[in-house]
Amino acid sequence: MNEFTIPEIAYLELLPLLIVFGGAIVGVGVEAFVGRSARRTVEIALTSATLVAALVACIWVGGRLPVVEHGGTATARGLLTAGDTLAIDGPTVFLWGLVLLISLAGVLLFAERKVSAGLPAFAGQAAATPGSRAEREADALGLEHTEVYPLMLFAVAGMMMFPAANDLLVMFVALEVLSLPLYLLTGLARRRRMLSQEAAMKYFLLGAFASGFFLYGAALTYGYAGSMKFAQINEAVRNSEGNGLLLLGIGLLCVGLLFKVGAVPFHQWTPDVYQGAPTAVTAWMAAGTKVAAIGALLRLLHVAFGSAAWSWQPMLWVIALATMAAGAVLAIAQTDVKRMLAYSSIAHAGFMLAGVLGFQSAADLAPGQLSATQAVLFYLVAYGFAVLAAFALVGLVRDASGEVTELARWAGIGKESPLLAGAFAFLLLAMAGIPLTSGFIGKWAVFSVAGAAGAWPIVVAGVLFSVVAAFFYVRVIMLMFFTEPTGTAAVVRPSWATTAAISAGVAVTVVLGVLPGPVLELAAHAGEFLR
Repeated sequence: MNEFTIPEIAYLELLPLLIVFGGAIVGVGVEAFVGRSARRTVEIALTSATLVAALVACIWVGGRLPVVEHGGTATARGLLTAGDTLAIDGPTVFLWGLVLLISLAGVLLFAERKVSAGLPAFAGQAAATPGSRAEREADALGLEHTEVYPLMLFAVAGMMMFPAANDLLVMFVALEVLSLPLYLLTGLARRRRMLSQEAAMKYFLLGAFASGFFLYGAALTYGYAGSMKFAQINEAVRNSEGNGLLLLGIGLLCVGLLFKVGAVPFHQWTPDVYQGAPTAVTAWMAAGTKVAAIGALLRLLHVAFGSAAWSWQPMLWVIALATMAAGAVLAIAQTDVKRMLAYSSIAHAGFMLAGVLGFQSAADLAPGQLSATQAVLFYLVAYGFAVLAAFALVGLVRDASGEVTELARWAGIGKESPLLAGAFAFLLLAMAGIPLTSGFIGKWAVFSVAGAAGAWPIVVAGVLFSVVAAFFYVRVIMLMFFTEPTGTAAVVRPSWATTAAISAGVAVTVVLGVLPGPVLELAAHAGEFLR
């Protein structure tokens, strides 16, 4: 008779994740027991303190991870816990720290009140029909949904669990914990309520389908390998020939993950959701979700299916090429700034997938050569802070009714507010990959590992589509600085919180472009994923 063995749980190594989950639960309690007048202040303080405490714990955990050797060579740092279903290794801790830093900047954007007549970006009563008397009364009373802060913490917990999952079922749970709060946050915009609710519904329906594909892929993979754990799956792949169950399982699992990444052909939700969601949510979601999803995709493909690279690399070649092409070309036709940045994020997803394609075993890497993990981690840092600051700047261009995102009305903004336009132009140039910016180093990193792995067609296509992307970035810069102002939009003075978030994004973009070494070394020190 088989006996059940209680799994050992490394609570100290899981401390950052536990802190975030605990803060989210306390936040729910605050909503229930703290008065409305004090609730906003308490929630902001609690959320900020939770993220800072988790970040400190993350740094502490990262400094005490054990070194793991394979074949006498130190290739990874970390340990497996909770019955080997969670991997607390170097890349996991790196991604945790990045998610927490991005989320701290996100809290600053969530707290912004200089949006429309001193009101926050979030709806006063989400259940009220857009334009109804109930909604007008909620606005008149200055009501707001402070539930956004515990929702944010639950999503952050999902973002942290997602790349740490070393088991398909745990990865699915993390995917749902990450996704469900985002569906709600997307529909809470105070302005353009119908557009926001439509975006939330699209995101929910498409996300539900993607989650279903992932779960079905997990079932097929279990049928092939007899286990949900990544190490056992990889062992089954190594010791047996591929068959239909394996290929179908990999394909369906990738559907769920590539949906979150925003890769073609699972990208349709991205422009609508980025446009309809409150801009603070868009800024945080565009950065944080991409970090978590790419991290999870790296772990799944490199750890669970590393021995079956022959099966997923051709698929990823096609998807990476299509994603870069669709993102760069379709962005040219956009007349809305948020939709343009959404298609830009799709193109960047393609560039990140080029880095994922650069997978090589540690034995095949030359001394000092970048690994795929190291390159992609650096790209995530560069992209995350740049896109967060860019969306934060978009939220500052307004008229009497709220945000102005139509490109035509941005004409001459550079003459009226050279500081905002200059920062936005610099971030656009970074996304284009101009030298002396973080975007240039990021693209060099992922293209170099892709080329070293033999994916030269992807590299050539990536460079070409980077040139195409530069066209629509430069078009916006020309519009801001070399076109006469229309007078239909103005730049509002941001609060110190939004100023701090934007300044952090711009500073990281500058520093990583001039001095990328420390972050590259930190990514190299993180090592590879535990196998």
